[in-house]
Amino acid sequence: MTRIEVKSEIAGKVWKIETKAGDRLAEDDAILILESMKMEIPVAAPADCTLVEILVAEEDMVEEGQPVAIVEQG
Repeated sequence: MTRIEVKSEIAGKVWKIETKAGDRLAEDDAILILESMKMEIPVAAPADCTLVEILVAEEDMVEEGQPVAIVEQG
């Protein structure tokens, strides 16, 4: 099993968390949605995986490159 940190590609506010620990995700499934400059930007699963942990909460501000979730592949 390989653990992967999923990182935010932009700075913004966590608008909505779409998943919970233990969820099976397909590649490109939305883990959470960020709001930045009045746009909604999904943070997607990098591969078919299981969500281990969400590292942020709704309304949190995140920076570009900040880990927001941990997934496990394999």
